[in-house]
Amino acid sequence: MSIDLKRSCLAFQKLGREVTKLAKKPVPESVHKFRTNSRRVEAFLSEVAPELSRNDKKLLKLLSRLRKKAGQVRDLDVEIGSLRSLKIPGGNGHKSQFVDALVEERGKREQKLTKAFDRETAAKVRKRLKRTAGEIEIPKDIEPLTLTLNKLAKLGRDHVPLTEKTLHQYRIIGKRARYIAELADHDSEAKRIVDQLKHMQDVIGDWHDWLKLTQRAEALFGGVRDSSLVAMLRNVTQAKLRQSVDAVAETRAAIFGKKSESVHAPAASGRRPSTGSAESTAAVA
Repeated sequence: MSIDLKRSCLAFQKLGREVTKLAKKPVPESVHKFRTNSRRVEAFLSEVAPELSRNDKKLLKLLSRLRKKAGQVRDLDVEIGSLRSLKIPGGNGHKSQFVDALVEERGKREQKLTKAFDRETAAKVRKRLKRTAGEIEIPKDIEPLTLTLNKLAKLGRDHVPLTEKTLHQYRIIGKRARYIAELADHDSEAKRIVDQLKHMQDVIGDWHDWLKLTQRAEALFGGVRDSSLVAMLRNVTQAKLRQSVDAVAETRAAIFGKKSESVHAPAASGRRPSTGSAESTAAVA
């Protein structure tokens, strides 16, 4: 199974288009697509390219800096949407206060992102992308599915305890592995693994977004005794955590044949959930 050269080049082209859009206006969709396609290019260069040129290294450095700024805006977009979807009666007015605080912070982050994506920087990124795409040489013996499985095997060991940190690592490494598997040239097994990894990535990512949202709320309003909003967010996050653990178990079973019984839910930062967690997911519209 070989690398699909058209798909490889397409990732560079898509990223170039999103850079142009972000230089004009960092709307949520463009911010999200820039992050996704920059990660695809980074995964390709880091895992597939046999040797990085000076231009490649400078491109990766540029993308890393810009992606972090875009990530701060994207995270706030997701958190604002999640918070607005939460159905909570009363809440001491904390929900509306929290939304306003997130929207204000989002505006500040957008200004910084706009400043980072000036025309000169955007042109520089596009130039380096074009040069890298034109010069890259892929060894004929590179097999994307083998690379994917080797990468996942680092996290596929049953004796590795699942904590909030390792769950997030599953998401990060699973995402990079998925981008590599996507390069496979019309391979059904690669497609199956891509679909499984995307499901795991989405579930863990959803939990992580709610976790960050909960931590922000706690910094503003205190604990569950101080705010019904914090209590609700804690419960939703706990429910999402259990779903993430299940997703990891399913992925291990689907890819490595691991038994789901070997995976146990980690403690949530040493905190106990408040009552009513079983009903918490119903509070999300």
